Amino acid sequence: MTEPLSAGSAGVPPTRWELADHSGYGVHFARLLVDGEDIDGEARLADVLAPRGATVLDAGSGMGRVADGLVRRGHQVTAVEKDQALIAQSRKTFPEVTVVESNILGLTPGLLEGQGRPSSYDLVVVVGNVMVLLAEGTERRALETLAALLAPDGRMLVGFRMVGGPQNARTYPAAAFVADLEAAGLSVQHRFDSYSLSPTDDEDYAVWVLSARTLPGARAPRA
Repeated sequence: MTEPLSAGSAGVPPTRWELADHSGYGVHFARLLVDGEDIDGEARLADVLAPRGATVLDAGSGMGRVADGLVRRGHQVTAVEKDQALIAQSRKTFPEVTVVESNILGLTPGLLEGQGRPSSYDLVVVVGNVMVLLAEGTERRALETLAALLAPDGRMLVGFRMVGGPQNARTYPAAAFVADLEAAGLSVQHRFDSYSLSPTDDEDYAVWVLSARTLPGARAPRA
C-alpha cells in the first residue's frame, strides 16, 4: 500500500467543485464498480497515447478509477486530488495508486520531487470535467502549470463537457479553450468526440490531445 502524500495549497482560490455539492460522485462510481460496469474508457485512450511504462500524472484524479486503470496497464502513475473524501475513497478502493493531496495550481516539479514523485511526465491526464470545475478565471494558469510538468515529447489528454456540465461547471466553448491552451504554450494534436474515438451525436463533449509543440501532421482544431 502506498504511503499518503500531501502538498499544501495556501492562497489557492476555491474551485467550482468545492463551491457545489458533488457528494454523489464517489457513490456513483462505487456503484458502477460493484455492478461491473465499464469505467475504463479514459484509461484505455490514455494508455494508447503513452509509451510503455510511462510516467503519467492524473490531475484531478477523483476516486482514482483512471489512475488505477493506468497502473494496471504498467504505467508509473501519480494521482493528484484535493477533495479529502475522494482521496480517502481512492486510497481505500485502489491502494496501489499513489495520491498527492494538492490543488492543480499548487503543482510544481520541485514539489513533486519533494514527494518522491517524478518532476516531468510523458502524459498528463485531465479528464472527468476537471477543466470546467476549476476556480473561476484559473483555467489558463492551470494549463500553464500542467504544461510545465510535461516531458519534452509529452502529451496531455483533456476531456470535458463544454456546455451543460455537472453542477456549478462553467460553459467552456472550444474557441475559448484553444485560446487558453495556446497562451499556455500548448498545441492541439487531435480533437475527438469521445474516448472511444467514435463520432457521437453529443456535440457538447470534447476530448483533446495536446502537446507542448506543434508536431508534423497535427490536425487543426475544430472551432
